[in-house]
Amino acid sequence: MHRFLSNHRDELIERCKAKVARRPRRAATAEQLANGVPIFLDQLMRTLEAQENGEVDESFRISGAAGGDVAALSEMGLSAAAHGKQLMELGFSVDQVVHDYGDLCQAITDLAVELDAPFSVDEFRTLNRCLDNAIADAVTEFSVWRDASVALQQTAEENERLGVLVHELRNYLHTATLAFTALESGRVPLGGATGAVLKRSLTSLAALLSLSLSQVRGTAEGPQEAPFSVASLLAEARDVASLAASSRNCTLLVPDVDATLGISGNRERLLAALVNLLQNAIKFTHAHTEVTLSAHAEGDYVLIDVMDHCGGLPPGATARIFQPFVQVGENKSGLGLGLSIARRSVETEGGVLTVRDLPGTGCVFTIKLPRKTLD
Repeated sequence: MHRFLSNHRDELIERCKAKVARRPRRAATAEQLANGVPIFLDQLMRTLEAQENGEVDESFRISGAAGGDVAALSEMGLSAAAHGKQLMELGFSVDQVVHDYGDLCQAITDLAVELDAPFSVDEFRTLNRCLDNAIADAVTEFSVWRDASVALQQTAEENERLGVLVHELRNYLHTATLAFTALESGRVPLGGATGAVLKRSLTSLAALLSLSLSQVRGTAEGPQEAPFSVASLLAEARDVASLAASSRNCTLLVPDVDATLGISGNRERLLAALVNLLQNAIKFTHAHTEVTLSAHAEGDYVLIDVMDHCGGLPPGATARIFQPFVQVGENKSGLGLGLSIARRSVETEGGVLTVRDLPGTGCVFTIKLPRKTLD
């Protein structure tokens, strides 16, 4: 058999490539085959030759004894393991790992029948032993790396979920602290706008904790959604962000909004997204400049703009600024989650959040939502 394999090596490899190419979403490439069929075929030929020459120890060193290796992987096992890891990294499934070796077995059998090439029972036993060991080692390594990849992904997702919760809790606490400090000074009345901001922040803080607890228990319910006024949303966002603007020595401008403009969705979620945008703008805008919050209609949509005077974004920032834990400015005091949370919240409500760079001036974040009729 080893002479037959040697004489027809290239044809067998091409037949395997053709079989792989016919499988859905799988194209044979040099990279995928680097530790696969060609190396396995060479090791199989050397195993058969050693077996024919009575070199049993050498045969087992190359391909392993029946049932696999006890102490360490054989030469064939090492390359099969590398092949399994490679296929996992390329995004393929475990059945494709098995099929790669099955393709070669079928190619050998088909060509032997076509050429009427007789093989002994011992040679078939050796072929089956090599296939069995290679498949076992490839699948084992594939599974190890797949499990590690899944664990890393789960950890990353859990870190992001925890980061989102911490970010939102910190926002509400920060706003409540600013409001309390202003009230404590005695210069503003408890029953005024600042007191309302404090109450709203504490209420939102309690609601977020309650929602988190419900999610843990699996009892969370979706909020009731109805059209609401864009003007009232911006007024509430202004009240929440105005304290932060004062503390950062910048001015928050909110031009009058058409009272007929309406949108729908989870009002608290959209408010939180808008406040995140405002806090981000206030954080990065230059001292003694303005942050502008405005809204207008554009066809069947409402556009809400937050413009700052940060001086413009760094090159390439617009392509990654909404990614979790990405911070493109010099101020790294946050978690890099505010813009990611804002975009996710807006998209959940059927909207779009984009950013436009104004080089030398600042940038404009725009929330685009379907326009709704107010009762």
